[in-house]
Amino acid sequence: MSEVQVGILYSRIRKDEKLLLSELRDRGHDVVKIDVRKEVFDVHGAPEALQELDVVLDRCLSTSRSLYATQFCEAYGVPVINSAHTADVCADKVKNSLALQGAGVPTPKTKVAFTKDSALEAIEQFGYPCVLKPVIGSWGRLMAKIDSRSAAEAILEHKATLGHYEHKVFYVQEFVEKPGRDIRVLAADGEPVGAMVRSSDHWLTNAAKGADVEEFELDDRARDLVEKASEAVGNGLLGVDLMETMDGDGNVDDYTVHEVNHTVEFKALNDATDVDVPAHVIDWLEATVADDSVEATA
Repeated sequence: MSEVQVGILYSRIRKDEKLLLSELRDRGHDVVKIDVRKEVFDVHGAPEALQELDVVLDRCLSTSRSLYATQFCEAYGVPVINSAHTADVCADKVKNSLALQGAGVPTPKTKVAFTKDSALEAIEQFGYPCVLKPVIGSWGRLMAKIDSRSAAEAILEHKATLGHYEHKVFYVQEFVEKPGRDIRVLAADGEPVGAMVRSSDHWLTNAAKGADVEEFELDDRARDLVEKASEAVGNGLLGVDLMETMDGDGNVDDYTVHEVNHTVEFKALNDATDVDVPAHVIDWLEATVADDSVEATA
């Protein structure tokens, strides 16, 4: 296609961004790197760096910067991937869970409480073990598997005194028995680009925590859930995380979608599979920009 003016919002250029930048430049697209740590966003008009862009890719590490920067882009009339709505839903685990549940996507049983006492009550209702997660966060940080009442009381006390209001939103989830792994799917508007399993002896199976990764072949059920989960949060370029659930005999019988991520990392997937992930992502980006251009002139 003809040259596209692409802006990339970032605060650090990681391997993922390097792969995207290389693919864009190899195709002759003009790329503007926008360091959100240095940029000033004016409510009265777009800064020079954002003018004349066909599309902006949000690759911010910081959740708060991502949420505000995408809102500014949309206010300036600049298409942004992912949208401010999708970023808002995916960045907050409560909103994420509500969106999945509302769309009929199977997701772990979840309760939210706002005081230590009510959170302890929710934990006791689930029984042990259960999981306590921060409402904002990634890479498996600040997540706790709670095995006893004494552990629950200690963790809740720590969270209640940390200061930030987000730590006083207690997001409690059932502990899902899974076969030592979970599944990460990179999807573009609900269509899988590639998938991998992340395996570990630890209950956390994030690649960022050192899990082993290998390619995973999605079946029709998983593909259907990826499509529905993507649509539930507003679509875009997303990382959909699934866990395989077990029946009473210890056999895998279905999936549950525990999270959808909006500024998804894909370097581990690119290494684990034969799929040229950045090429597929830019194929989709070009098609998206072309479709938007057609709609704008219709």
